Amino acid sequence: MIEGLLEAVWLVDPITLRILAVNHAAADLLGLASEDLVGKPAIELTATPEDQFFWEDVASGLIDSIHSETLLRGADGIAVPVERRVSRVWPKVDRALYVVGLRDLRLQRRAEDELERLVAELRATLESTADGILVSDLNGDIRNYNRHFAALWDVPESLLLKRNDSALYGHLASRVLDRAGYEKRLHEIAESPLLETSDTLVLISGHVLERVSRPQFSRGQPVGRVFSFRDITQRNDAESRLRLAAKVFESSQDAIFITGPDFVILAVNPVCEQLTDNSQAKLIGASLQELFHDPHDLELISRVQQTLTDEGCWRGQVSLKRKSCTDCAVQVSWAMLRDEQGEITHTIGFFKDLTEELAARKRIEQLAYSDALTGLPNRLLLSQRVDFALRMAERNGAEFGVFFIDLDRFKNINDSMGHTFGDRVLIEVAERIKRCLRDVDTLCRLGGDEFVIFLQEIDAHGAEVLARRILDIMGRPFQIDELSFSVGCSIGVALYPEDGRSLDELIKCADTAMYLVKERGRGSFRFYQPQMNVDLLSRMKMDHAMRQAMERGLFRLHYQPQISLANGQLLGAEALIRWSDAELGNVSPALFIPLAEESGFIITIGNWVLEEAVRQAVLWQNGGTPVTVSINVSALQFQQSDFVEIVAGVLKASGLAPQLLELELTESILVKDAHEALGRLHALAALGVVMSIDDFGTGYSSLAYLKKFPISKLKIDRSFVMGLPEDESDRAIVSATIGMARGLKLKVVAEGVETIAQRDYLAGLDCESFQGYLCSPGLPADEFEVLMASLPHALSDRREAFVEHVGSQ
Repeated sequence: MIEGLLEAVWLVDPITLRILAVNHAAADLLGLASEDLVGKPAIELTATPEDQFFWEDVASGLIDSIHSETLLRGADGIAVPVERRVSRVWPKVDRALYVVGLRDLRLQRRAEDELERLVAELRATLESTADGILVSDLNGDIRNYNRHFAALWDVPESLLLKRNDSALYGHLASRVLDRAGYEKRLHEIAESPLLETSDTLVLISGHVLERVSRPQFSRGQPVGRVFSFRDITQRNDAESRLRLAAKVFESSQDAIFITGPDFVILAVNPVCEQLTDNSQAKLIGASLQELFHDPHDLELISRVQQTLTDEGCWRGQVSLKRKSCTDCAVQVSWAMLRDEQGEITHTIGFFKDLTEELAARKRIEQLAYSDALTGLPNRLLLSQRVDFALRMAERNGAEFGVFFIDLDRFKNINDSMGHTFGDRVLIEVAERIKRCLRDVDTLCRLGGDEFVIFLQEIDAHGAEVLARRILDIMGRPFQIDELSFSVGCSIGVALYPEDGRSLDELIKCADTAMYLVKERGRGSFRFYQPQMNVDLLSRMKMDHAMRQAMERGLFRLHYQPQISLANGQLLGAEALIRWSDAELGNVSPALFIPLAEESGFIITIGNWVLEEAVRQAVLWQNGGTPVTVSINVSALQFQQSDFVEIVAGVLKASGLAPQLLELELTESILVKDAHEALGRLHALAALGVVMSIDDFGTGYSSLAYLKKFPISKLKIDRSFVMGLPEDESDRAIVSATIGMARGLKLKVVAEGVETIAQRDYLAGLDCESFQGYLCSPGLPADEFEVLMASLPHALSDRREAFVEHVGSQ
């Protein structure tokens, strides 16, 4: 019966535990013959100490059957794993024995070991992969996942320790930015067991995952699904950077080329094609020697390539060869690219056309060192040349000179013909002056109508000859657009080293000399003299002191009476400005008034005189002794567009009767712009003020303006009165003036009367009034009031005027 069984069988005596019989399977199991097994104690075939106790329990009858796994000792001494079942049977009523069934487990153990190894390898593979893996069955139950999956999805520790599929799925859905879309897609995958998909998931953390889903098969049938997840955030960024780099490569305004380590071109961008005037097909495969060169250094490119190899980069300027165009200069930036091992993989170069940049740089240099209008050197270039000449002069004892040239009345050309025409004149002036100079000399335009000439190796005689030559050529007529005109100039000359040892000093001295030429009539030249600076500083000091005096209230008005020659009555008073300075003393108006006119400060002084004279006249008016007060009006003050408004405003604010204010105007005011002057005079006359002509006969005496203008009085200048009655010419001029005034019904005042003979002579000519030291010099207001009280006062007309004025108010 036991021989018919496939498994090994022992029959064991229950008392002795010796083997009574075995089948062939049992003998084959241990590699022993059947006869070798029969009679052996079963315990001798055990391989583990535990079997000793096992068989003792069997022998003692404690158990009837047992099922276990154990190890038996084979013929070769190697333990054989078996599954053992021991059963006590009773073949006879009084006879029992043990049936031991043995199943060889060696094949099963080998299969289990192989399976364990495969499972371990699978687990190691699963954990070592760069992707996160999730495995589920067809019902969606999770069978496995790796640690990388948990890290990618930030699975909490609680879900890792205790399995909860629904909670894990809920966590995954909560981590996705588009939860609805994620769950919909997951449902679609679950509905199609054979579907293979690839999706992109965006997590709320900002990471991007690529999900690949594939079915899992067993014996040709789908049994589950494997999801793999890969973080492609960096890959997306890299791809984005690559796309950006490609776009930059294609759209860059610079020409770009890429070469291999052999410096053969592999790729070029469109700008490179355009700039080289070659197609991409012709450029790829070309060497850099075919693209760049230096006509003055044939080995340059070879040295550049060596520098690239040694240092990794090179930057410089070379010439670009072009097929159908002339070569052009380009700026090249060239860099070497290496891999992680430091091996050269590529080189990349950028270059751009420098044609416009070089042209612009040249233009900038021209603008930096030359005058934009005339093209002459400017102050900067002049300084450089003079600095060099100064060093040479100090070493060799050479001489040189500086001319400062200013055009005379050039403003008239700009004002009348416009600045564009004036620019053309300046260009012509520059050309004329250049024709007078040597090649070693430098003509510079400082700006406006000012020019400076730097003259190499020239003495005073040479400078004088050149100055006369320039004056001569400038004196010749100019002809522009059918218009013929003249342009004069004034020249100041300074010589090195007597007048200065630097350009600034020499220009300053030449400018000072030119300024004096302007003051003394223009159209000439003058050498600098040290006294000029003294005079200039003195004028500057006085100008400053004059302005300070106005701020500090140091100016005063004195009043000189105007006396009737017929009856000695007081007819009016002229307001005369006085200035007493702590440092300068009593400053004569003859000194500071011309300076004020030159600087324009005369407007401020004139307005102050107007207000102060009117203030005093109001005091006399309100005191019952009204006096006509006359003030001098400068040409610059009269030409101000708001002059009439200022006079009207002062009269209105003060309450002075207009007839008690007299404005003394010079002839130059009336003839400079007769039309404008006429309108302004009529506006003043409409205010009711009196107007007279001061210093009559010393300017542009004309009967035309006497007839047109609303003038009521002429003042004969003191220069014609001083010679009376002896000087025949003075007698003729004064007599003619008085006779003309009488014919025009104008009053006449003679200035500067100092002797009785002068007074009597004027009275004999029926001159109306006089003023001068014979009666009184200019007096402060309080002293003038004392004098006024001692003189017969012609009050009737003025009182009537005052009453009429008050009534009109």
